[in-house]
Amino acid sequence: MPFEKVQAELNRIAREIEERPANRHELYLGLHEKLNELRALGLPAPEDLARLERELEGEFARRNEQR
Repeated sequence: MPFEKVQAELNRIAREIEERPANRHELYLGLHEKLNELRALGLPAPEDLARLERELEGEFARRNEQR
């Protein structure tokens, strides 16, 4: 997938995470997948989205620990 298309998809996912917090986990999975596509191409992940990915990973890990 061309870089521009991946970037557009990442931006869409980030907006949806903000607008629909109930779907955070599903959207996190999409974010993670798209960032991994960039990484597989040897391209750097945008820092703001990589930070969001790490924050969501931590959030979900804490939730799982509490169960």
